[in-house]
Amino acid sequence: MLLLLPLLALLSIPFCLAAPSAESAHEQLVKLAAANNGLIKLDDNLYNLLTHPNRNWSASIHLTALDPRRRCAPCKEFDPSFTAVAKAWSQVPKPQRDNHFFATADFDDTMATFQRLGLQSAPVVHIHLPVEGDRRPASGRTAPIVYDFSNGFDAGPLAEQLSVYTPVPIPYKAPIDWAKYGTAVGVGLIILSGIRVFLPILRSRWAWAAGTVITSLVMTSGFMFVRIRGMPQSGANGQWIAPGYQNQFGQEVQVVSFIYGLLSAAFLMLTLVTPYQTQPYRQRAQIYLWSGVILVMFSVLISLFRVKNRGYPFKLLL
Repeated sequence: MLLLLPLLALLSIPFCLAAPSAESAHEQLVKLAAANNGLIKLDDNLYNLLTHPNRNWSASIHLTALDPRRRCAPCKEFDPSFTAVAKAWSQVPKPQRDNHFFATADFDDTMATFQRLGLQSAPVVHIHLPVEGDRRPASGRTAPIVYDFSNGFDAGPLAEQLSVYTPVPIPYKAPIDWAKYGTAVGVGLIILSGIRVFLPILRSRWAWAAGTVITSLVMTSGFMFVRIRGMPQSGANGQWIAPGYQNQFGQEVQVVSFIYGLLSAAFLMLTLVTPYQTQPYRQRAQIYLWSGVILVMFSVLISLFRVKNRGYPFKLLL
């Protein structure tokens, strides 16, 4: 019996050391986080310390490769977001803050860890849940949760997703986008300075008439039909006339609107300009000119109709 007592004492040594080691690890992690705005820089030993098998804290670990030799553009893009979220977490009251840690493991400082985890790419974020304590998952999961980058590299979605695993939500607020406001102010100043130039144009009835006529021509030529159906600009082998009533290419809109516009202009010239010519020869020349334009453009329009609707038997000149 006396021999068994020393043996039992030796066997109990690991269990006696386990609790103090986890305690001292937690104290060390708290100091490291406080010294660097809530973000712990890891090496292989600190990684093992942070993922202590008897931990009662959780951790978000950013595994990255920031050395320029690694040429990891996504790593450089995501690093400021993770740093901003870690800094926001440092503003949380101490009782909650010390139960979750943010850490960054760079490849050049934690090569053994990357090899052990089998990581072939970066950046990666692992969320380690507590193994002991009240926040231990009911499933008893010990494997890390991998953050899904489907929402991009922005800090906002990152803070929202990580808040699911932190004691309290991460109080992250996006910084003010001064560039956005500066651009808006610049555009506003340009508009104000251009009012004096564009105001006479906006007040002109001819400007509004031209805009209305052009819009009408484009719309009646099938612009919305093409946009709604997502029709291509042209067909195979450069074909720009789509056969049938239910098909139309983008180039058709341009050609048909040009033809409609030229025909309209010719009619307007005949009715509004030509009658007021004082010289007979000039008036006669304009009648011949615009009548010829109308005859030719109607011939072109009918020929396009014949190509589009095969079997149409009539034509004018072409």
